[in-house]
Amino acid sequence: MVQIRKIKKELNNEKLIRECTKRFGLLGDLTKMKICYLLCYYPELSVSEIAETLKMPISRVSHALRKLKEKGIVDSWKEWRYSFYKLKDQKLSKLIKNYL
Repeated sequence: MVQIRKIKKELNNEKLIRECTKRFGLLGDLTKMKICYLLCYYPELSVSEIAETLKMPISRVSHALRKLKEKGIVDSWKEWRYSFYKLKDQKLSKLIKNYL
């Protein structure tokens, strides 16, 4: 739980996230960048877990995840009624962690 509080605090640093978003323009916007950042530290999360952590509506998170999947940035799978996501390329995870 300590780590998730730290990550939530880091995600509130809009200036840092904007900087990273500019550098990794493929990710496009703050929501997508925050999702990727979160998936760096928690490699497999459900849509509802991501939405709850980011305090965003599930529909907004789902839309961003769908766009990330279309770009080949994330993979997804279903277990029962839940959709889970992870970063497809661990190189991206390392880049984000090193940059931030």
